[in-house]
Amino acid sequence: MAHDNPDFEFQKEISDLGNETQTKVDEIQASIAEVTDEDRVRGDILYTVEEVPRWNLCILLGIQQYLTMFGSTVAYPYIVTPKLCIQESDPARGYITSTIFFVSGLGTLIQSTFGTRLPIIQGSSSAFLTPIFAILSLPQWKCPSEEEMLSATEEELQEIWQLRMREIQGAIIVASIFEIVIGLTGVIGVMLQWLTPLVIVPTISLIGLSLFEEAASTARKVKIIFFKIECQCDMEMLGIRFQVLLTIITAWVVCAILTATGALGPTNAARTDLTVQTMYSSPWFRFPYPGQWGLPTVSIGAVFGIFAGILASIVESVGDYYACARLACAPHPPTSAINRGIFAEGISCIISGIWGSGGVLTSYSENIGAIGVTKVASRRVIQCGAITMMLFAVFGKFGAFFNTIPVPIIGGIFCVTFAIVTGVGLSNVQFIDLQSSRNILILGLSLFMGITIPKWFKGHPNTIDVGNDAANQLITVLLNTSMFIGGLIAFVLDNSIPGTDEERGVIRWREQGLEHNTTEDDLLTLSSPSTYDLPFGMNVIKRYKIFKYIPISQHTTRIFFFVK
Repeated sequence: MAHDNPDFEFQKEISDLGNETQTKVDEIQASIAEVTDEDRVRGDILYTVEEVPRWNLCILLGIQQYLTMFGSTVAYPYIVTPKLCIQESDPARGYITSTIFFVSGLGTLIQSTFGTRLPIIQGSSSAFLTPIFAILSLPQWKCPSEEEMLSATEEELQEIWQLRMREIQGAIIVASIFEIVIGLTGVIGVMLQWLTPLVIVPTISLIGLSLFEEAASTARKVKIIFFKIECQCDMEMLGIRFQVLLTIITAWVVCAILTATGALGPTNAARTDLTVQTMYSSPWFRFPYPGQWGLPTVSIGAVFGIFAGILASIVESVGDYYACARLACAPHPPTSAINRGIFAEGISCIISGIWGSGGVLTSYSENIGAIGVTKVASRRVIQCGAITMMLFAVFGKFGAFFNTIPVPIIGGIFCVTFAIVTGVGLSNVQFIDLQSSRNILILGLSLFMGITIPKWFKGHPNTIDVGNDAANQLITVLLNTSMFIGGLIAFVLDNSIPGTDEERGVIRWREQGLEHNTTEDDLLTLSSPSTYDLPFGMNVIKRYKIFKYIPISQHTTRIFFFVK
C-alpha cells in the first residue's frame, strides 16, 4: 500500500533521476580521463613543431608563412637603396632584393636546424635602419649632387653605391662576431638580468618612432595606408594570412589602371611605368654570391652603431623564442636553445654581411603571429619555405619585378610596419607600475631624449671633435642612433634610481613565459624531450659531462631568466 503513495512514487523518480545523472557524470569524467595530455594541450594546432606534412603541402604552407614577412622584406631595399645612392632605374635594386630573400632563406635554415629549432623565419630587421642611416649620414658617405650623378659614367655610379655597401657590410660582419660570442658564452642570461621592461620599452619603440620621417616622405598617398589597415583587419577575421600580398596587389592594380588611363601625371610617384625598365635590364638568372659588391671595409664607429642594433635585436629575439614556443605548444626553450638561437643569428648576420644584402637578420615576429592564425607550427614547413625563397632569389627578374612597385604603396607598408614595431615596444608597459613617478620619469625622459638628441646632432653634424677621426665617427654614429640613446638613458636610470622589482615590472615580466592557457607541465608533456635537440650528435653530447659546461650544448642545465 505504501507504494501507492504519490509522494513515495515522486521521491523514487527523483532518486532514479539523480542516479542516472550521476551515471552520466561518471561516464563523461571517464571519457575526459581517456583524453591524452597531448590532445588536451595541442588544442587546434594542425601540425606541431616535429610533425611533417606531405611534401607538396609543406611547400605551400611554407610559402604562406613567408608571405607574412613579404611586406617587410620587399620594403627594406626601398628604404635602404636611396641612402646608398642607388638610382631608381638601377637594376642593382632588384639584385639587393633577391640577395635579401636568399640570405633570409639561408638564415632560416640555420636557425630552424641548428639554432632554437623553432619555426621562426629570419629576415632583415628595421632595428638596424637607424644605425645604418646614422653611418651613411656621415660627411664622407653623403650622396653626390644630382648634377654629379648625371655626369657620372655607369662604372662610376656603380662604385659610388658599392663603396657605401661595403662599409655597411664590414660593420655588420664585425658587429655580428659580438653576437656570436654572446650566444656561444651564454652571456645572454646575464645580460637580461639588467634589461627590464623600462629599458625595453624605449629601446624597441624608438626603432619605429625614429623612422617616421622616412615613412612620411615616402607615403604620399594616405588612402593606400588606410586601405591596408582595413584590409588587414578584415582578412585576419577570415583567418587568412595573405592580407599583405593582397593589399599590395590590389593597390598595384589600381595604380596600373590609373597609369594606363592617364589619370596620373608623367612624374607622379604612383605610376607603375617609372621603373619598369629595370625588368628588361635584369638577367633571367643571377645567383647571389659572397663578396658580390667587393671586399668589405671596416670602421670603428660603424661597427658600434650596428652593435647597438644587435643588442636591441637580441632582446627582441628572446621574446620571439618564447612567444613561438607558446603558440606552437612546445616546451619552454631551455638555456641551451636560447644560446644557440642567438649564436645562429650571429652566424646568419655574418652571412648577410658577406653576401651584401644591406641588412642584418633577426627573428621575424610576423610569422610567429601567422602560427597563431594558421595553426601550422611544423619546423619542416618553415624549412621548405626557406628553400623555396632561395630558389626564387636565383631568378634575376624576381627581385626586379618587386622593384616596380610604386613608391606610395611601399610608403603605406612603411607606416604600418614601423607603427607595429613601435606598438610592440610600448606593449611592455603592461608590466610596469604606471602610478610610480619614478617610472614615468624614466619612460618620458628616455623616449624624449631618444628623439631629441639625434635630431639635434643631425642639424649640427660637425659638433663632435675630440681630436681623433675614429673617435669622432664612433661618437657621432652612436649619438645619431635613437634606440641607443633612449636605451642607454633608461638602462642607467632604471638600474640606479631605487625601485622595487614589482614597481619596475620585473616580477610580472619574468612570469610572462608561464602565462598561457596551459601550464608549464602541460607544455612539457606535449613535445618530446628532443624538441630542441640538435639533428645529430646527441648521443655523444649526453654521454660526456663536459658538454654540460658548454652554453650552447643541449646538456646544459635548464635554467633561464624568464622561467622561475
